[in-house]
Amino acid sequence: MPSGWLGDVYGTKRTLIRIVLAWSLFTVMTGLIYPAVMGATLAFLALLLVRFLFGVGEAGAYPNIARAFHNWFPFQERATAKGAVWMAGRFMGGLSPFLVLMLVYETYNSGQTVVHWRHVFWIFGVIGVLWCILFGWWYRERPELNPNVNEAEVALIRGGEQHGVATAVPWRRIFTNANLWVLCAMYFCAAYGWYFNITYLPGYLRDYFPADFGPETRTKWSAQWCTFSLMAGAPLLLGSLACLAGGVLSDLFIKRTGNRKWGRRLFGVIGHSVCALCFFLALFAHSAVLFILALALAAFWNDMTMGAAWASCIDIGRKFSGIVAGCMNTVGNLGGVAAGFLSGYIIDHTRAPAAQQTATQVASLVGALGHGPLAAVSQLPEAAGIQERLLDASRPGWTINFMVFGAVYVLATFLWLRFDATKPIESD
Repeated sequence: MPSGWLGDVYGTKRTLIRIVLAWSLFTVMTGLIYPAVMGATLAFLALLLVRFLFGVGEAGAYPNIARAFHNWFPFQERATAKGAVWMAGRFMGGLSPFLVLMLVYETYNSGQTVVHWRHVFWIFGVIGVLWCILFGWWYRERPELNPNVNEAEVALIRGGEQHGVATAVPWRRIFTNANLWVLCAMYFCAAYGWYFNITYLPGYLRDYFPADFGPETRTKWSAQWCTFSLMAGAPLLLGSLACLAGGVLSDLFIKRTGNRKWGRRLFGVIGHSVCALCFFLALFAHSAVLFILALALAAFWNDMTMGAAWASCIDIGRKFSGIVAGCMNTVGNLGGVAAGFLSGYIIDHTRAPAAQQTATQVASLVGALGHGPLAAVSQLPEAAGIQERLLDASRPGWTINFMVFGAVYVLATFLWLRFDATKPIESD
């Protein structure tokens, strides 16, 4: 939210350059942390601090892009523009693992394999700096500052809405606006279910579909590795197409009907209701292909709402679009945080009896080893089946989690029905 406010008050150009320079700096610094030199504890604390500061620096990127689009796009083109931005983000989110592994390489020294990965962070950091140089030279804060934009184009972009710098911010009006809180609650629900794709999904595939994604998935460029990487990234890759499609359809509906309220609302209702259905169907998927298909379709229909959701921030925020988008994004990320903790709690709670029994068995095995290496526990005949029992005990928890994921998307559907994109924070 503070970064969105900075864009509203001081301009998106300076704010976005600051944001990208910050995340580029801390991306580079990630590759400069050496446990062998710093010690394990200090290296962990340094990594924690650097990645936290990366998040602080990155925060506000999407809200400031929303504010820039308020300056540059008429309302009937904003969902398409925001959908295109989210398409790019989702696409690279799905493609980045492939790029990273293409850049990582191995060397052999004294019979040991050394994996070289630090340069990947340095390359990604430099790309951000190059973007800042190009963006600073090319971008203009408002269309009337660009000599290639004529008066008719400026009038089309303005469309009778408020523009300019947000000098006096009506904070009380913003934070007490029921329309905004409905939008934020919807985005909380949307992030809650979606975060499974970037947290638990890879581990879930390996645990519950071992025949498809066993140890061979760790062998780089093997057939299983490629299949696993493609399936793990499928929700993001398929969702990237939906981001653009949903934005285009939202704007097309408004152009054809002139109804902005249902132009934003309709595709939110359709997207999140079908997404909920896909999560419920995932409960009945007994093969990796069917499970990934259900999850990918859930991500697709969730992302059908992205263009409309972010265009809605611009519609009701206007010259306060950065702050409004920052509010929505903050609450949405809190939904992702809540999903991580609550999903894990549900798993732990449902498998607690089995975990306690397993802990007793492991303790007895460790005692039998005496002072031998702890890793040898997995080699003992008695250890067979312990992991399988834990996974079986976790299944009821995952069933509850997927029911919760579907339920929050049902709630998001009803929240869309309460949102009205034609009611701005501050009227003309």
